[in-house]
Amino acid sequence: MECFNCGNCKTGSAAYYCLMKDDFVLNQEATSQVIEKTRAGWKKGHPKYEVQRRKSRKEVEAY
Repeated sequence: MECFNCGNCKTGSAAYYCLMKDDFVLNQEATSQVIEKTRAGWKKGHPKYEVQRRKSRKEVEAY
């Protein structure tokens, strides 16, 4: 059986529905990508943490 050219396999999503196979297929290229989380924002131990914390507290108290 030949491909129906539905375009589902070309979307780049992790899983898609294939009309030819009549089943869901996992895209190996999309699932093999590793996504690294990065922590944004201030945390204790940062040199300017206390300055930033006091500044943000003053802004909250002003409202």
